[in-house]
Amino acid sequence: MTAGGYEQREVRRARHAVAAVFAVHGAVTGSFATRVPWIQDHAAVSAGQLGLALAFPALGASLAMPLAGRITHRFGARNALRGLIALWTLALVLPSLAPNLLTLCPALFVYGASAGMADVTMNALGVEVENRLGRSIMSGLHGMWSAGALLGSAAGTLAAHLGSDARVHHALAAAVLTVLGLAACTWVLDLQPAEGEEPPPRFALPPRSALLIGAIGFCAVFAEGASLDWSAVYLRHQLDSSAGLAAACTTGFTLTMALARIAGDRVVDRFGSVRTVRAGGVLAVLGGLMIVSAGHPAVAMAGFALTGLGIAVVVPLCFAAAGRSGPNPSQAIAGVATITYTSGLVAPSAIGGLAQATSLVVSFGLVTVLSCGLAAFAGVLRTGGRDTVKVSRPDAAVPGPRP
Repeated sequence: MTAGGYEQREVRRARHAVAAVFAVHGAVTGSFATRVPWIQDHAAVSAGQLGLALAFPALGASLAMPLAGRITHRFGARNALRGLIALWTLALVLPSLAPNLLTLCPALFVYGASAGMADVTMNALGVEVENRLGRSIMSGLHGMWSAGALLGSAAGTLAAHLGSDARVHHALAAAVLTVLGLAACTWVLDLQPAEGEEPPPRFALPPRSALLIGAIGFCAVFAEGASLDWSAVYLRHQLDSSAGLAAACTTGFTLTMALARIAGDRVVDRFGSVRTVRAGGVLAVLGGLMIVSAGHPAVAMAGFALTGLGIAVVVPLCFAAAGRSGPNPSQAIAGVATITYTSGLVAPSAIGGLAQATSLVVSFGLVTVLSCGLAAFAGVLRTGGRDTVKVSRPDAAVPGPRP
């Protein structure tokens, strides 16, 4: 086999490995989201207190994410990902162990910090694989994250239906996912910094060109974060459904997200990014209206599914548009990533705070209003004379986090 052929085989293997890491990362999130009602009851916290606690993952991730680049620079990409993905999978057990608000907050801080650092590192490796292949794979990686979240939430649904203790459920899930994550890291690219290369900067301010594009991503990720963490609570406490049915709602949401992301590239190639996001915004608004007007759990579940379908491909399209929006694509993409990460991390706590002051119905009314922004302002994604996210050259990578 030629050196070039061996390298291509190694890159293809690295693609499958990083896809598996994305799936493991998503499975942790799905496992946590379905047991939020159990954690709320175990810690004896109100909706407002739960919203406060859910702000701590945002704080932890915001403080820790800048460290990911420095960790990778010091230890190399493979070793960094190996350590960070293990930290993330093991952090799953912490929230369910917390007996009250004072212990739940630091547990969620560590949970968020480990999530953010692992997320940044695996996305950087995904972008590098995409560059070496010379074609887009990031949408597929996002789909794998959603598939992992679906599997995690499905297991959580079963555990909730059986009435199992979340501490036992999360301990078992953490053990399995740690083994799978470490195994997958064996074949990711082992990137090392060049000799004399300076560590990356800790922070990057979003350029002006990224603000409008980032606002579209903010709306989509806000709806995703709110639905992922609060859909089960909404059915359990707003519509008085069973714990198993409430957890199944989160599973349905992640299912539509996964399917839409897997099929997303073909849809965008046919209809363009602007029309795709505009149509997605309409679906998300319809889903939101079904949620806030639901008198039966089935209607709310259908609404969450429509919301997931509508917002699924928005963030990858935002990153693609950012890369075409100005003279410094990397800075613009980093700016959009900062805005979208922030949205996903603050949405759960914002929903909880508004629910405490008013109700969960009003909270998801806000989600519906923000979804209107997708349809109204999708035109900002038409930049650089193009309306597609398809990668046509190796240096046109489109990075992006999960939502």
